[in-house]
Amino acid sequence: MSVTLIDNRRLRAEAAVEPDPVHTGAVTKETQVIAIYGKGGSGKSFALSNLSYMMAQQGKRVLLIGCDPKSDTTSLLFGGKSCPTIIETSARKKLAGEEVRIEDVCFTRDGVFAMELGGPEVGRGCGGRGIIHGFELLEKLGFHDWGFDYVLLDFLGDVVCGGFGLPIARDMCQKVIVVGSNDLQSLYVANNVCSAVEYFRKLGGNVGVAGMLINKDDGTGEAQAFADAVGIPVLAAIPADDDIRRKSANYQIIGTPGDRWGPLFESLAANVATAPPVRPKPLTQDGLLGLFAADQTGGAYVLQPASQADMRGGVFAETRTLEVIYDAV
Repeated sequence: MSVTLIDNRRLRAEAAVEPDPVHTGAVTKETQVIAIYGKGGSGKSFALSNLSYMMAQQGKRVLLIGCDPKSDTTSLLFGGKSCPTIIETSARKKLAGEEVRIEDVCFTRDGVFAMELGGPEVGRGCGGRGIIHGFELLEKLGFHDWGFDYVLLDFLGDVVCGGFGLPIARDMCQKVIVVGSNDLQSLYVANNVCSAVEYFRKLGGNVGVAGMLINKDDGTGEAQAFADAVGIPVLAAIPADDDIRRKSANYQIIGTPGDRWGPLFESLAANVATAPPVRPKPLTQDGLLGLFAADQTGGAYVLQPASQADMRGGVFAETRTLEVIYDAV
C-alpha cells in the first residue's frame, strides 16, 4: 500500500473524529474569554502581547493562548523566543509514554501566562483539527478550573471553519474582537468573521462582536467606515508609526504604564473589558468594495459574460438538440 494512500486514510480518520462534548461543569470563576480574529500579518500578535502585558500590569490575571499554526503569538512577549507548542509537546510525550504537564507548555512573564497550541507539519494533518485537539488537552489540564480574569485567544481569521471557528460555533468565548487595517484584504477577513458570528447567532449561539481594533492606522478611514457599517465600535486605533514598527520588529513591549504608548493600551484594556458583545451586520462583497474608492479596488468594473464562440476561440454554430419531445396527450 502506498504511503500517500496511508496518509490520506489517516487524515480522513483524523477529520472524522468528533470533539469532546462541551464542558458543562460548574463555573469556578467569572472569566472573560475573548477570541481575537484577524488576517495573517494584521498585527494581532503584536497587539495581544502588549494588551495582555498591560492588563497584567493593572493587576489582572491574564492567560494568552496562541491558536495560529504559525505559533508566533507569544514571540514578542518572550523577546523573540519560541515556546514549545501543545501539539508538538503532546506528540513527543505520547511517544515517550508520558503525560503532558502544565509546566511543559505554559510560560510566564511579569504576570502574563502564555502558551501556543501550534499546528501540524505541512501536509501532515488538519490545522483546524489541531486546534480542537489542543483545546481537548487544555480541558484535561484543568482549563475550566483555572482562575483568570481574562483568557485571550489569538485566532487566524483567514479561515473561519472547523477548529478555527470553535469559539464561535461552540460558545467557548463570550465575545469576539476583529483586527484590521485600512486595506481590503484585512477588512474582508473581518467581515468574514462577522458573517460567522451572525450565522451561529441564527442557530442559537450567544457569541457577539465586542468591537474592532484598527492596527497600522494611516488615517484613510476605511476601517472606521467598516466598523460603522457593520455596527461595531472601534476599541482602539494603533497608528502606523515608525517607533511602533521598530520596537515591534525588535520584540519590545510597548504596552507598559511608563511607555509613550502606554495610555493607548490602557484605553484598549478598558474598552476590551467593558465592551458588550453585539450582533454585527455583515456586508456584501459589493458593500465591502464600496468602502474604498473604485480606482483603488477596481470596483467600477462591470462583469462581461463570455460566449460559446469566445470559449472556442472562433465562430460557434449552435446545433439542434437531440432531446426527444413528446406531443401532449
